[in-house]
Amino acid sequence: MLKEIGNCNKCDLCKNQKPLLDRKNNCDVMWVGLSAKKVDDVNETIPLCNDTNSGKIIELIEKKLENLSFYKTNLVKCLPLDTNNKLRYPSNIEMKSCINNLIFETKELNPKIIFVLGKITYNFIERYYKKNGLDLSKFIYVEHPSYIYVYKRKNIDSYIDKIIKICNDKL
Repeated sequence: MLKEIGNCNKCDLCKNQKPLLDRKNNCDVMWVGLSAKKVDDVNETIPLCNDTNSGKIIELIEKKLENLSFYKTNLVKCLPLDTNNKLRYPSNIEMKSCINNLIFETKELNPKIIFVLGKITYNFIERYYKKNGLDLSKFIYVEHPSYIYVYKRKNIDSYIDKIIKICNDKL
């Protein structure tokens, strides 16, 4: 499964960095961020890992739900860089190029819940799925953990509790 996505070259972002992928082959819960971050070796790390503030919050949630399995991914698997080699938001064209990889992951892994992190990611997925008659029922919008960390830090515990409640209610 991952080999096909790992060899993706549907857009030029793979020239910046090969797709950053989780290596699990099953999950109860899937996390979907916007795009990859810069890493030294795509074979040595996974999306949304705990070396970022977002990853730390996700790790706290996962530790409290240790009976569940999790898979982390991004809508855009490769690294979007601007002309100064700084991380940027992916374009709609880049997201459109990558959406089939996400659809493939969701079909292969068949998670019970798919948490989509942030408005940009959720809005794109929602529009694409509705336009193409795809099932959105497993997708749940949540604020991006980095947004919570930066702008609502005192609400981290309630954010974690909210996600745990959703998991407990749906699983």
